[in-house]
Amino acid sequence: MKMKFKFGPFIIIIIASFFACAQDKNPINTKHSYEVIVKDLNNPWGFTFLTDGSILINEKDGRIIHFKNNKKTEIKNPPKVYLRGQGGLLDIELHPNYKNNGWIYFSFASSDGDENGGNTSIMRAKIKNDSLINKEILYKAVPNTTKGQHFGSRIVFKDGYLFFSIGERGERDINPQDLTRDGGKIYRLNDDGSIPKDNPFVDTKNAKTAIWSYGHRNPQGLKINPFTNEIWSHEHGPRGGDEINIIKKGANYGWPVITYGINYSGTTITDQTKKEGMQQPLHYWDPSIAPSGMSFINSDKYGDWKGSLLVGSLKFQYLDLCTLQKGKVIKEQRLLDGLGRVRSVEQGPDGYIYVGIENLGIVKLKRDKE
Repeated sequence: MKMKFKFGPFIIIIIASFFACAQDKNPINTKHSYEVIVKDLNNPWGFTFLTDGSILINEKDGRIIHFKNNKKTEIKNPPKVYLRGQGGLLDIELHPNYKNNGWIYFSFASSDGDENGGNTSIMRAKIKNDSLINKEILYKAVPNTTKGQHFGSRIVFKDGYLFFSIGERGERDINPQDLTRDGGKIYRLNDDGSIPKDNPFVDTKNAKTAIWSYGHRNPQGLKINPFTNEIWSHEHGPRGGDEINIIKKGANYGWPVITYGINYSGTTITDQTKKEGMQQPLHYWDPSIAPSGMSFINSDKYGDWKGSLLVGSLKFQYLDLCTLQKGKVIKEQRLLDGLGRVRSVEQGPDGYIYVGIENLGIVKLKRDKE
């Protein structure tokens, strides 16, 4: 099924009320179309392309779907997920040497442990006969909690290392700034789950030695910038203050000591947006767009969009095309406007952008000729 956007004039009536500040002002780009590639998905939280061009898709409810030759096959023996609130089966990523070793990495909410509830876990496994085998838990955040928010969690590989994010699990005053506690962090492991000897806090007393950076709220975007080889992340802020950050070794990103956001009730979290020793975001959104998933365009399929960053918006239901110049976001446009909550974004091996949209499926983005 192929569809094309056609937009006419429209009028937004702004009511002078508490909600007036929630209007997103990014313009709609009409010079694109899309094609539904995988239909009838509920919440495609993460997906990745296998070497044969087929797609592995994580449905948040715990199902792993292999889409090949226009057919869906459910992978047996998936991880047991703690399905609550924002928790469930989350991201998926192939090992850089997947063609030779077959390892696939998953992030998910897990109830393993002594406490009630769950927390984010990282697992690797292989697929044989449409079933997961050789499952290995590489990391499990503690403690479990019955809170349903802020599990993270995205996965990337860089220079052979595994990086992943875990949100602060709704414990903003406890977890993000405390190196002895999980949550509100980005972590780095060797591909087998062991701790790299040069991680920044390996010699810090009682610290979680897998930590790479801290002071995060709920990072649901993590990608390697193909032009600079930097790790870029975005995270959910509170009301206002969603952020894009460039992730640095041992750096503190400030939450909740500094933020450009406020509480959902409208009250103040802090009067500080900057503090010595804490990183400033590359970009922040106010109002919040509720970002999830991200990808850079580094193929030639989209003309002068090459070099841009794409970020999904859950709140406003569009794909945010962020034009970058000298490491700054200088322009934003809405793509795939109104299709649904954009959960995941990947550039495929064919150079096209594929987007996971809740209650729709995975669509292929096409740019119209100017």
